[in-house]
Amino acid sequence: MDRAPPKPTKAYHNESFLNAPEARPLRILAEYFEPRSRFEEYGVQDTILFFGSARIVSRDEAETELEALRKAGDDETDAKRKLDLSTYYEATRSLAYRLTTWSKELRDTSGRRFVVCSGGGPGIMEAANRGASEAQGDNIGLGISLPYEQSNNSWITRRLSFEFHYFFMRKFWFLYLAKAMVIMPGGFGTLDELFEVMTLLQTRKMKKHLPVVLFGTEYWNKVMSLEAMVEFGTIDPDDLKLVHRTDSVDDAFRFVTEQLSKFALAYPGGQM
Repeated sequence: MDRAPPKPTKAYHNESFLNAPEARPLRILAEYFEPRSRFEEYGVQDTILFFGSARIVSRDEAETELEALRKAGDDETDAKRKLDLSTYYEATRSLAYRLTTWSKELRDTSGRRFVVCSGGGPGIMEAANRGASEAQGDNIGLGISLPYEQSNNSWITRRLSFEFHYFFMRKFWFLYLAKAMVIMPGGFGTLDELFEVMTLLQTRKMKKHLPVVLFGTEYWNKVMSLEAMVEFGTIDPDDLKLVHRTDSVDDAFRFVTEQLSKFALAYPGGQM
């Protein structure tokens, strides 16, 4: 009796191999080439990054929660704090809207567009994607798979919504296309992104000009003191110029657009 020969599985269809340690280089390359193909599809050359806390909610959501607690007679402390912090959600949303509107107008003259990009999650990330979407602009969400459940927000342009496994590949795509960065109040992840960029700028490992807005002076003055580092001599006074501090959406918009017009538009290209 003739026996049919087994049909072997092609290597690139072999899931057990692709998920094994031996295929890690392939997975890393996939997180480079697959996003690149989508960015090319949408003509994404430049981005404006927004970072900030995933725990900051919109004003409507904060007001709804506070009202519910008042009716129930429960403790309002946390809800009041959320309402105060919602100022940053709305500022992010407004700034992303204005920057997207501005960037869309550039397409008629330069063909360049500075696409809003976030980490893809809730909070400040959602606010950035939401503002860009409300301006009818494409926007990017670079999500990351985490042990606890977190999905990309619904405001991201569908074909520009990503989920990364490797933090370092996600960081690569954050910074490779970035031409400006806005830092809203946030936690460890926000501080990680801020200090990584400041280190790259300080050491000149990043060759391009990258304006950085540090939004929310009351928050950042309490959380960290860069001036103290100058006093102790661990950084130079000029290093303080790596960030532009503000509490104003108007000022942040003016600073970012002036910097982009002066550097990114005047000298196209210039990646890291």
